Amino acid sequence: MKWAPTIGLALSLAFLLVRTAAAAPVAQIKIDGPIGPGVSSFVSDGIRDAQGRNYAAILLIMDTPGGLDSSMREIIQAILESRVPVIGYVAPSGARAASAGTYILMACHIAAMAPGTTIGAATPIAIGGGAPGPSEPSGSEDSSGAKKRPGLEDKIISDSAAYMRALAKMRGRPVDWAEKFVREAASVSDSEALENGIIEFTAASARDLLIQIDGRVVTIDDKDWVLETMESDVIVVQPTWRDDFLAFITNPNIAYLLLLIGIYGFIFEFSNPGLIVPGVVGGVALILGLYALHLLPVNYAGLALIGLGLALITTEAFLPSFGVLGIGGIIAFVLGSILLFDTDIPGFQVSGYLIGSVALVSSALALLFMAMAVRAWKRPVVIGVGEMRGIEGTVIDWKGREGHVQTHGEVWMAKSALPLAKGEKVRVKGREGLLLEVESAPKQEGES
Repeated sequence: MKWAPTIGLALSLAFLLVRTAAAAPVAQIKIDGPIGPGVSSFVSDGIRDAQGRNYAAILLIMDTPGGLDSSMREIIQAILESRVPVIGYVAPSGARAASAGTYILMACHIAAMAPGTTIGAATPIAIGGGAPGPSEPSGSEDSSGAKKRPGLEDKIISDSAAYMRALAKMRGRPVDWAEKFVREAASVSDSEALENGIIEFTAASARDLLIQIDGRVVTIDDKDWVLETMESDVIVVQPTWRDDFLAFITNPNIAYLLLLIGIYGFIFEFSNPGLIVPGVVGGVALILGLYALHLLPVNYAGLALIGLGLALITTEAFLPSFGVLGIGGIIAFVLGSILLFDTDIPGFQVSGYLIGSVALVSSALALLFMAMAVRAWKRPVVIGVGEMRGIEGTVIDWKGREGHVQTHGEVWMAKSALPLAKGEKVRVKGREGLLLEVESAPKQEGES
């Protein structure tokens, strides 16, 4: 009996150890909004960091309209390489996992949706904007009876459909629905997805989902993994400062502003050498802007038009054309801004209000340059040969047709077609080097 307390204590410790081992935490990663470079960096790094930790699973909560293909594939690659089960969950109610979100959900080991959510509409956005229409059967004929050759849109859709089918087949989900999501832009609700086997669970909350999947077996690297999530704590994975910074600069509006700040910074620095600050700020902003553009779907024709437009507006200040260069620059700038990002994906276009505001500022600068040019054109000449013409002076001495006159407080050698007298008022007709050509000034009323 004296060993009873010791045995009881040992059993209690063993029970606690077993309970602790069974209640490994779940890492929660959330995708909220368009999927771009910042989001893909955060999600991919979060999934990879979870590999070395004692996590029961990774809960990937999604509410997204879609995103960039490159960012989506980076996330999917991290999911496929994960040695910890990834549970995709479209939540909260009213959320959606459209386009790129559908691909990601298909790649997850377990797929679930909250009530009132939707997935689908995964037809890729064609290069140059606009969604391709439903693809025609292979070998279809045109009006002349000749077989059509596959175009770029056909290739994009075929590649996307094959990718979606592969993900569905890998996770044991219906391949026919995977095909419909891409080729027909089909969308389904949570109940329809569950009924057709597209997802495995519907759950009102993350805790409800963890309770439902407890005991579920998933296969990872040909090994069975039994999920034990009934009492798991949820650890929310937060983005790092690098993820936040990357998401910030890859916002199309921010990337657009960084590009403009960089260009204007260099323009002001070259216009006023030695200011330093515009050059430094412009250099940093331009590098960040170009890096962001490198990660985004950029139309380089639009980028070239923006550069041309700003160059023409600036040239107006140095080579006044009374509006021709300025107006042409504004038109090129606006067109380039509209064409800059080569996609119709929500969240990856420059705001029309921002383009309009910047265009108004650039127009104001162009008008300022035009006003300065007109003012300078109307201003009387103050230096050079033109400035001497028409001014009056007084003869100091004269002999024949040459002599000396005083004008502008200076003594000049002068010549005249007619003889002049000392003290006579003269007016300058022209200048040849240091010799003035003068004539007798008209006498004012009252002069003899």
